[in-house]
Amino acid sequence: MHNFVIASVIALSALSAFAGDATPPALDALVQAGLARTHAQGLAIATIDNGKVTQVKTWGLRNAKGEPLTIDTVMYGASLTKAVFAYTVMQLVEEGKLSLDTSIANYLPKPLPEYDNEARKYAAWQHLAGDERWRKLTPRILLTHSAGFSNFGFLEPDGKLKFHFEPGSRYAYSGDGLILLQFVIEKGLGLDVGREMQQRVFDRFGMATTSMMWRSDFARNLADGWTESGKTVPHDERSKTRAAGSMDTTIADFAKFAAAYVQGEGLSQVSRAELTRAQLTITSASQFPSLQPEAPAHQRHPGLAAGLGVVTFSGPQGPGFQKGGHNDSTGNTWLCLEAGKRCVVILSNDVRAEPLFPEIVKALLGPTGMPWRWEYGDYVWARE
Repeated sequence: MHNFVIASVIALSALSAFAGDATPPALDALVQAGLARTHAQGLAIATIDNGKVTQVKTWGLRNAKGEPLTIDTVMYGASLTKAVFAYTVMQLVEEGKLSLDTSIANYLPKPLPEYDNEARKYAAWQHLAGDERWRKLTPRILLTHSAGFSNFGFLEPDGKLKFHFEPGSRYAYSGDGLILLQFVIEKGLGLDVGREMQQRVFDRFGMATTSMMWRSDFARNLADGWTESGKTVPHDERSKTRAAGSMDTTIADFAKFAAAYVQGEGLSQVSRAELTRAQLTITSASQFPSLQPEAPAHQRHPGLAAGLGVVTFSGPQGPGFQKGGHNDSTGNTWLCLEAGKRCVVILSNDVRAEPLFPEIVKALLGPTGMPWRWEYGDYVWARE
């Protein structure tokens, strides 16, 4: 490791108490050293304490032109979208429009396999024809990634969505599961999920530069991305709402959501607690690939479980929850500790920044108990 990196980490450790109290200069030194080491181009961090935003800061570039990344730069939210969607779903549950444990068959006007993939907005549900297990699916099963699907049906060897195990029996990450719940809400309840998320979350919490679809005003301050090989990737102008990951946001905006979420604004205490309750024990050694055999006991991560749209864990400071977001040119993470309502949000428009996440979170929150190896495998170079 470069001497500058070592010196930065030592200096930061000396300034940090058990709860992680990184001062801005020490955090800056850690981040600058990490960006130099990984060659990552842009990074944004927000912190929340007692349910209030306490720090929002950016480093590096938003594009290959050399323009700076700012707290108002529009960045791809990726799978952080799933947590926002789950928050929206819980509001519908509170209002009696949806039940977490009712079969999706009760909401749809006709059997799921009879629907075409209209405008390629959803998945090809017709591939489930002849397998009645779709009737066992519920909103809770879909939000806990236990539908039995792969991540996306189009990634299957034959390109067809299918069940790999009994719904509700174990965790296997599935974007199509979240998109199916979006489909149920739109076709069964007659609601537009993009509009619901806009009104119930983005407008409610003052997230003025966040949307589930592309807006022309985003172009003024927009982040492109960088891949593992250092290739620049233009920002995708998404034309369809996708509950699994179409959200564009800024670090300033998502910090507002994180603060509201941890406080439970817009939800009852019971509903807020349900989102981050350990719903289903996770038995895989890592999150990806999404379909893998259950791990032997010694390779599992004690206390790790699926919540609704997030994963939950328990560590030296008590229970917490986390959600990541990733594609070839994006790396995001959001982690909160229930004690003290403390969170760290990290957005990066360069996937090479992901190995920095565990050390940054530890510096700001102290040891959390989040099993980073499960989230990122051996890709991370700094872990708790």
